[in-house]
Amino acid sequence: MRAWLERLEREQGLDTLEAKSRRGVIASFAAVALLLLIGGIQLMAQSENSGLLPLLIRLLPIALFLPAIFTRRARGHVWLAFVSLLYIMQGVMLAGVPGHSVIGVLEALAALGLFISSMAYARFRSRNLKRQPQA
Repeated sequence: MRAWLERLEREQGLDTLEAKSRRGVIASFAAVALLLLIGGIQLMAQSENSGLLPLLIRLLPIALFLPAIFTRRARGHVWLAFVSLLYIMQGVMLAGVPGHSVIGVLEALAALGLFISSMAYARFRSRNLKRQPQA
């Protein structure tokens, strides 16, 4: 895997790979957030007296990583990848619930995309920063 990544870095360049992985992070983050919003609204509709709590519980952990995404911090993207593993598990569990299988599979796939793109971005960003001369 390491040899493949290093070959990819030589062929495409770190700047290109960093930009592509950042687009992947943003797209998959938006997909996960949208699916969590839809799932939270479904949970709110099923229970009459829960209020916004199901929606907040689902969206708050991932929303905490917005500053790391906007500031392009590699370490924040690593932590985002770790948290996305929780959403993969949640999506897989939700896929087993009758009537929620489609949204569960979509959530697991979107979170998997978030995991892969976040880890890739963290790698390419940190290697790119090490390569640049210090001011």
